[in-house]
Parts: sequence; C-alpha cells; structure tokens
Amino acid sequence: MAADSSAMDRIHSALEKFPDPETGRSALKMDQIRDIEVSDDTLSLTLALTSHSRAIHQETCEALEQEIRQQLPEYQNVTINDAVHERPPTPLGQVGLTAKSVIAVGSGKGGVGKSTIACSLALALKAAGSKVGLMDADVYGPSIPHLLGVEGQPEIVDKKITPIDADGLPVMSMGFLVPPGEAVVWRGPMLHGAILQFLRDTRWGDLDYLIIDMPPGTGDIALTLSQSLPLTGAVVVCTPQDVALIDAIKAIAMFQKVNINVLGMVENMSGFICSNCDTRHDIFGSGGAESQATEMKIPVLGKIPIHIPIRINGDGGKTAANIEEESSQPWFESLAQTLVRQLATAAAAEPPQPQLPILG
Repeated sequence: MAADSSAMDRIHSALEKFPDPETGRSALKMDQIRDIEVSDDTLSLTLALTSHSRAIHQETCEALEQEIRQQLPEYQNVTINDAVHERPPTPLGQVGLTAKSVIAVGSGKGGVGKSTIACSLALALKAAGSKVGLMDADVYGPSIPHLLGVEGQPEIVDKKITPIDADGLPVMSMGFLVPPGEAVVWRGPMLHGAILQFLRDTRWGDLDYLIIDMPPGTGDIALTLSQSLPLTGAVVVCTPQDVALIDAIKAIAMFQKVNINVLGMVENMSGFICSNCDTRHDIFGSGGAESQATEMKIPVLGKIPIHIPIRINGDGGKTAANIEEESSQPWFESLAQTLVRQLATAAAAEPPQPQLPILG
C-alpha cells in the first residue's frame, strides 16, 4: 500500500542522494527509484537502471538495500524489483554516432592478446544485457572476424553500411572488405578516411558501448578518433614482463597526449595454472602491470591468466565461448563489471549538469 506523506517524505529524504550509475545523478529524482510502497515493516520499490549499467545491476541493488537498511532501519523487509530505464544515447561529435560510451582497447605492441580482450570485453558487456558494437580499427591486421568466426561482405542500404551480425553483436572490420591474405598498404589519409567511414557511415543503431580494437603501437588512429568524437576512454592491454610494460607505458602516454582518458590496464597472460598439479607458474613474471599501474595512478581492470581454452576458442572462431564456459567466464564478467564500475565512479565524481526540460 502507498505510504502516508510523512513516511514518503522520510523515504525520499533518505534515498535522494543514491546515484544512477550511468550519470551520477539522483536515481530518485530521475524516476529510476519508483513504485515505492510500505506496509508495517516492509518496504518495496523498483530500481530501474539503464542497459548501460546492466553489468553492475546486482551490486547496485545490494548497495541500495544497504542504504535503506542504514537510513531506514524501521523497514526490516526490503524488496527491490527490477526494471529497465530507457534513456537513448545522443549523437556524438560530427560523425553522429549514437553510443553512450566509446572505449578504445589498445596496446603498446602486438602479440599481447589485445584483440582477444577487446572481443571478449564486448561479448561480456553484451551478455550482461548492454547494447554493444565492436569496431575493428586494426586495419593492417584485422583479427576480429576470425576470433568471432564471422565473414561476409557488408551490405550498403541507403548509403549506410550494415555491420556484420555476430549473434546479436554488430561488427565492422577491414577484414570484411579485403580478400583473405591480401595486405592493406595505406598511408595516413586513407586510414583516417576508413576509420571515419566505420564510425559515420555504419548503421550501428543505438549503443550503450562501442568497443574499438585499436592497432598495436602508437600510430595516428588514436589522433583520428580523438578528433572525430568524444571518446569515453581507453583500456591498455599488456603482459607482465618488462618489455611489454615499456611499450604499454608508451601507449598510455599516446592516449594522454591526444586527451583520451586511460580507464585502466588489463594484464593478459597473467600466469599459468597447471591443470594437473594446480600450481601457478608466472611464465612472463608477475605483478608488473599492477605495480606500474599503481605508480601511474591507473587502475588494473583485470588479470586474465594463460588459459588454453581461450586460445583454442580464438583459433576456432569461438571467442563467444569465453563468456559461456565456466572456467573462463568469471574473468571476463569481472572485467566488464570493473570497467562499468569505473565509469560509474567517474560519473559520480563529475559536477552535476543542469537538466534541460523535455520538449514535445
């Protein structure tokens, strides 16, 4: 039953500062905490997060319940119902891409598993319930089609490129446009044009996340992206050994130089656990990425160990299995959650923006 006005005022006062993870604004004032009902010592309400925040939905519900129990101890029984709050993205930059978060996944060098991490991160966000697209900007070595086991020639409809569908994940890659085994030999302006076309002329639809698999190294595609649209930030992939860390530091410096925020590092190939003796072997050393990230005040978003099924899935075009198999799913689920949690923390730290009236 509905609460009387004094009880409702107390509930509103207690919950008015609880933030929506996507924007950092009051979830109550944005009608994302709603349908509040009380009966004796029981309180029930609906928490409606956007699909952008689905990866951390459960922990947000738990945080809200804890807030209620601390601020409103008279309610011993708390029920939080689930709903989805619709908040479509607005076009970004001059390219008109409609995505809430555009995240570049880069590395200082090749061979560290950057594309596997980018692909698996996109799949983990999608599995959580977010709307995700995956763009392969590694023009010289596009491996995303192989990792996902998809092929085909994108169709052009009404002057827009229709991305290849990978079981509900829209994907665009130079690998769909050039014959297998053919080298792409382009100078900077042609690369710039291709990246812009992927962003501007692809029918991505409304996305929560566009994950961009960057070329390895410190080329000019990062500059193209920074000038084309406001990137949310970059994730840098490295392995634990010193040589890889040296190059990862260069990648971080590159992103910072073109004003792209570095959201965190992922340490890939972070040790090998023997399936026979359950002993951990630090083949490439240990703790390198974590110590370097601490020194640079950059968070570590995740550590993915050497795991044979991950390699087998990638070689077989079944990277989606990384999110489905019990042995590897927790690592990538945790990576997606940590990234979204990092974005939520950043949103909460930003000063509140004035809310414009809704017209029409």
